Amino acid sequence: MTAPRLDAIDLKILDAIQRDGRITKLALAEKAGLSPTPCWTRLARLEKAGIIAGYHARLDLRVVAPVTGVLVEVTLGNHRQADFERFERAIRACPEVVACWSVGGGIDYMVKVAARDIDAYQRFIDSLLEQEIGIDRYFTYIITRTVKDEVVQPVMQLLSAEI
Repeated sequence: MTAPRLDAIDLKILDAIQRDGRITKLALAEKAGLSPTPCWTRLARLEKAGIIAGYHARLDLRVVAPVTGVLVEVTLGNHRQADFERFERAIRACPEVVACWSVGGGIDYMVKVAARDIDAYQRFIDSLLEQEIGIDRYFTYIITRTVKDEVVQPVMQLLSAEI
């Protein structure tokens, strides 16, 4: 599916709903500079095109329970397609893994883990190693402080030269 060409009004809509997923129809229309019906027609088009992938509540886990954030560099022992698929399938099944990226360079993956504490993280990584999903090496980095964790994507900056 080809994404529709976005104009300045589409970008205003996307920016507004990223910042407030519960924005009212009227407030969104005001921010976009449209009346409500055309604004919501555009929003429906953006949803149908897959540009808007979903609406979510952002939780602050630290308020809910103790949490330790961990970044893990992972290098696989073998680099056949089946090895990558086996690892990725196992990672997708782990609720502790909140993000995973396949990367280029000296490692194969960066994995972000949310664990109750360091001990829980170590038990988690030990269980991955026992599954024999191809991990050759891993390096652990404990997140000590979040400097920036933005959920708003820089749509305006990425497309500003095109619009």
